[in-house]
Amino acid sequence: MELNTAFGLALKELRQQKGLKQEDFSSVSSRTYLSTLERGMKGATIEKLEQLASVLDVHPATILISAYLTKDCEESYQELIKRIGTELKALKKTTPECKAK
Repeated sequence: MELNTAFGLALKELRQQKGLKQEDFSSVSSRTYLSTLERGMKGATIEKLEQLASVLDVHPATILISAYLTKDCEESYQELIKRIGTELKALKKTTPECKAK
């Protein structure tokens, strides 16, 4: 499955689970633009992802992770989260700007 399509399906599923309508995103997006995202016709910028996540009251990574789980049905949620955790730990060890918490 194409990533834009998977992103759109994940976004729509999250929106519906939250009981929101496309019109509820009017502060950050037009209904037409949200529809094109949900149909996989366009991709969101990182700024738009942040705005959409704020309306959904989720972390932007939640939308992305959901999209990748939709795209790659072979990788489980637990496997993906474990992989991301490992990669982030390795990144913090090599990035001097980030202090370990």
